[in-house]
Amino acid sequence: MLNRTDLRGKVPSAAELRATLPRAEIDVDAALHQVRPVVEAVRDRGVEAVLEYTEKFDRVRPSTVRVPAEALAKALEELAPEVRAALEESIARARKVHADQRREDVTTQVTEGGTVTERWVPVERVGLYAPGGLAVYPSSVVMNVVPAQEAGVGSLVLCTPPQAEFGGSPHPTTLAAAALLGVDEVWAVGGAQAVALLAYGGTDTDGGELVPVDLVTGPGNIYLTAAKRMLRGLIGIDSEAGPTEIAILADETADAGHVAADLISQAEHDTLAASVLVTTSPELADAVDVELAARVKATKHSERVTTALQGKQSGTVLVSTVDDGLRVVDAYAAEHLEIQTANAREVAARVRNAGAVFVGPYAPVSLGDYCAGSNHVLPTGGFARHSSGLSVQSFLRGIHVIDYSEQALREVSGKVVALANAEDLPAHGEAVTARFEGEK
Repeated sequence: MLNRTDLRGKVPSAAELRATLPRAEIDVDAALHQVRPVVEAVRDRGVEAVLEYTEKFDRVRPSTVRVPAEALAKALEELAPEVRAALEESIARARKVHADQRREDVTTQVTEGGTVTERWVPVERVGLYAPGGLAVYPSSVVMNVVPAQEAGVGSLVLCTPPQAEFGGSPHPTTLAAAALLGVDEVWAVGGAQAVALLAYGGTDTDGGELVPVDLVTGPGNIYLTAAKRMLRGLIGIDSEAGPTEIAILADETADAGHVAADLISQAEHDTLAASVLVTTSPELADAVDVELAARVKATKHSERVTTALQGKQSGTVLVSTVDDGLRVVDAYAAEHLEIQTANAREVAARVRNAGAVFVGPYAPVSLGDYCAGSNHVLPTGGFARHSSGLSVQSFLRGIHVIDYSEQALREVSGKVVALANAEDLPAHGEAVTARFEGEK
């Protein structure tokens, strides 16, 4: 069922691997021309433009952007008990992991009378985005909100698309997750217009102020990503998220049913989702194809899954050894990487490039999506070669505080002047020597 690439007996370079391996082709630049008028309209006309585009794209026009407090309370009150219990467990585990990511201020004494302190200060106001297209994502609310709260962010607003099915309100499960986390500001707006409104702010239809944010985090479609790219600088962003992806490095010890089920679980997200198997075993690859044929027919979103698995972004890559497989998955730099090999823990310890690594037969990606305690907002499209997933650190800024005494400055003044003159910036040096003018 999966297309195959045979790299047995070959050791391609990193550049060759990046060109060879299956990957979704997403052209964010091409979406910019469609997004630009949306962003500019929101900048110029505020909420009126937001509601016009909401009506056009989401086929519903909320009476206000901000979701009323009673709607949040009602959504939580009516949440199914088993879903509430699952969300509470997800939140508790995420808090446990993210609390250990907190940074402490550090003061370094550079010289007697001279110190540099690195202070970690949370971003003041953050806009968090939870998608609402093909599925509902209360888990994304958890993954965005928990690290922001653990970082100490004082002001949070959640954006999520309105739903015609719910009379212009966002999906109630998403609202319930926000209420459970203590987020009381939710805007019923999605896509590029959501990012623009978060960046520029505005006045709601009831006269309430929609305060702009400093940072926007959370995944979305290509249009939301294009808006992030366009507005980066006015706001900070976490990343430019592309379609979700899973890579599985497996050998003959892997269970074909487990591998197939995990490939399907990611293909369920989107027709552009990538499911890639890297294996040393042609027999396993054959068995996985057999399992896929049976399981895809039985899954709820069979058509979507089939399109994703048969797309150019998905496939099986055959390699000679696990070492070669590691080179392949490091070049691919998957959002999610599963290791289903003998000595999986040792193999996983050698991985350099992945958003998150799932070790062995009992750590499927879906565990990380919901209840592992890790964060599921992760770099896609090979960005894991240089970027990390969402964490407490994403919401903190390091500020250096320099505190030097007169004597400490005097002792190093000659070095400052020498370097300033070497760069032909004499006024830099004079800013130091001016403090000692008139001295013998």
